[in-house]
Amino acid sequence: MKEALYYEKLDELKVKCNLCHHHCLIAPGKRGLCGVRENREGTLYSLVYNKPCSYHVDPIEKKPLYHFFPGSSAFSIATVGCNFRCLHCQNHEISQMPKEEKSIFGYELTPEQVVDMAIRLKCKSISYTYTEPTVFFEYAFDIAKIAKEKGLFNNFVTNGYIEKEPLKDISPYLDGANIDLKSFSDEFYKKICGAKLNSVLETIKLYKKLGIWIEITTLIIPGLNDKEEELRMIARFIREELGKETPWHVTAFYPTYRLLDRPRTSAKILREARNIGIEEGIMYVYEGNIPGGEGENTYCYRCGKLIIGRFGFSITEYHVKDGCCEFCKAKIDGVGL
Repeated sequence: MKEALYYEKLDELKVKCNLCHHHCLIAPGKRGLCGVRENREGTLYSLVYNKPCSYHVDPIEKKPLYHFFPGSSAFSIATVGCNFRCLHCQNHEISQMPKEEKSIFGYELTPEQVVDMAIRLKCKSISYTYTEPTVFFEYAFDIAKIAKEKGLFNNFVTNGYIEKEPLKDISPYLDGANIDLKSFSDEFYKKICGAKLNSVLETIKLYKKLGIWIEITTLIIPGLNDKEEELRMIARFIREELGKETPWHVTAFYPTYRLLDRPRTSAKILREARNIGIEEGIMYVYEGNIPGGEGENTYCYRCGKLIIGRFGFSITEYHVKDGCCEFCKAKIDGVGL
């Protein structure tokens, strides 16, 4: 165990966690909503420090991050726990384990060992992913600092519910993030995820303000968040608040966990969502989870030519040099292109 950061001690040995927007008030012997931060006699502890439940080498495109060292490998790591309870979570076995099974599973792996493994496996970056990195913040923070010293890059794959202070503190070490914007409906966030939309929007804007490269992902769930009006609101938020150069990934839903009554997302729906993003002025809009379509590729916004071809998580052709389109020399936005 490790004493948690970002909490305050209250009367009667209670504590208030200020790591994320839930601001859990935790009585002695109890845990926060994430299931991995426990109050022991008035001190809040992280139960997952040095305890990854999963680590793997992934293509960076799997995150998905398409404008962050394309074609590189990311050492991907997670612990159990999450501060959301999404009904459609594809990793619910580990994200919800502390709450549903009342258990904490993990290997023993120090931050130094994580960085050493990433270097040995020739990864360009470390990705804090699979579950929500906010809930293992202390572990991620220590890894990220060492990684940066050793020349590695860091990225979060996140639900965007971290509070301002921890995000500002880790920002010098955090180079990129893929942030879920699951819907533009507060009702969706409350019912499907157990969270609030506005908190996510404010956090996304802070990522941008702090200079962290961000890409946005929206999982399109038929009948829940696939209406044209809502998709246009998401696209306009991206363009107006984050900049038209911010990539938007619209990805296909597959029935899972507790959301089994919805059909999988069709290629037609994804294509329509991508077209909405393009019509609203976003320069890079991608389709995900259905390999083989043109929506996986990056096209130059100036000359229109294909500059990064993809199939699934693989790069099939690459026409970017020194961050510019090889054909017309337009600057292509991102990190490490």
